[in-house]
Amino acid sequence: MIGTTGLKQLHIDCIVGIYQHERERTQTVLVDIEIDYDFAPAAASDAIPDAVDYDDVASSVTALLQTRQFQLIETMVEETAAMLLERIPKAVAVRVQIGKPAAVPAAAYSYVRVERSRA
Repeated sequence: MIGTTGLKQLHIDCIVGIYQHERERTQTVLVDIEIDYDFAPAAASDAIPDAVDYDDVASSVTALLQTRQFQLIETMVEETAAMLLERIPKAVAVRVQIGKPAAVPAAAYSYVRVERSRA
C-alpha cells in the first residue's frame, strides 16, 4: 500500500545565491517534500520506526541546506532529493520543490522541482 508523506513550505534560513549580497546573509527558502513508501508496516504496527519520521526529515534537510551554502537552488534540490533517498531506505520515490521568495521581487517565489525514484 504505497502512500505519500511530506512537508509543505518548510521554512529554512540559509545562505543561497550567486550574488555577493546573497552570500553575506541568510534568506528563507521554502521546501516542499513528498516521500512515497509502503504504508503497510506502519499501519499494522502503529509505530514510528515503521514510518517515515517527518521531524527527522525536516531536521536533516535543514542541516544540509544550512551547512552546504549552495549557490544554485538547482544544486540544492538535487542534493536534497539524493540525501532523502539515501537516508530513507523505505522510500521508493521523493519529490522536492524549493522556492526562493527573494529571487524575483514581482513573483511570490522562484522555484525548482525534481522527482527522483530508486532505479
